[in-house]
Amino acid sequence: MSIGPNVEAIAAETDAPPEAPRETLDVRDLGPPEPLANTLERLVELDDGAVLVQLNDRAPQHLYPRLDDRGYEYATVERDGVTVTTIWRT
Repeated sequence: MSIGPNVEAIAAETDAPPEAPRETLDVRDLGPPEPLANTLERLVELDDGAVLVQLNDRAPQHLYPRLDDRGYEYATVERDGVTVTTIWRT
């Protein structure tokens, strides 16, 4: 599946640190609970100070409480049929 809109431009609309390195995780083709599990696994491996940019087909509602519990900041923007969630530590 193509990424579609300019993901970097969409991610820039969030409060994620603009100069931080970014990693992209596309979970749009995965069924539940794989997007949640894959995102949490990737966050464990993410370098300190990096931002994870998750591409999804809907807002990851079940992910948000888990991010809160783990001390992550996040923001979601829906644009042109893709949902972009940026996740980072402060």
